[in-house]
Amino acid sequence: MSPDAPLNADAHEAAWGHALFDTALGPCGIAWGPGGIAAVQLPEADAPATQARLLRGLGQGTYPQVLPPAVPPAVVRHAIVGIQGLLAGQALDLREVPLDMSGVSAFHQQVYAIARAIPPGQTRTYGEVAEQLGSKGLSRAVGQALGLNPFAPVVPCHRVLAAGDKPGGFSAGGGALTKMRMLQIEGACLGGTRSLFGNAD
Repeated sequence: MSPDAPLNADAHEAAWGHALFDTALGPCGIAWGPGGIAAVQLPEADAPATQARLLRGLGQGTYPQVLPPAVPPAVVRHAIVGIQGLLAGQALDLREVPLDMSGVSAFHQQVYAIARAIPPGQTRTYGEVAEQLGSKGLSRAVGQALGLNPFAPVVPCHRVLAAGDKPGGFSAGGGALTKMRMLQIEGACLGGTRSLFGNAD
């Protein structure tokens, strides 16, 4: 699957749509609409599972009940190339990728904005993000917001950890192991160690 290859021959470039694309971690998915990218899905067990999870819930709000497969427009192709690069170890922050936050609460938007400002290879804790929002008591709410993040890895929730460099939760396929693998690819340093598992592959 390439960024230019729709899921079926009848698909066409459109204002609304979704597509799957290959990455170093497996097939990812992306959905978009007139307001920007509506969702990004990290790999699940297989491509159909990735597609199903990507589309779950998109029929709510302003999105059609059935979001068709389509050839991604230029802005989405640019995002796909960036995601592929990030998951291959390139130090990209993807902050230029336009996200459709129309269905995202104001608090979650604040959390996601802070997460997007964390550079590749660096991490923050839920408590540190909460402090940026004004109160360390918001740590649990920060964790909940990141657990519902529909834009990973464009909103890099994998860079936010529990106290003591513990991974905390991660809702993508593979859970915390996927989160740590993504940090390994970025060469993240935890506890003064150069990389989580030695040199990244």
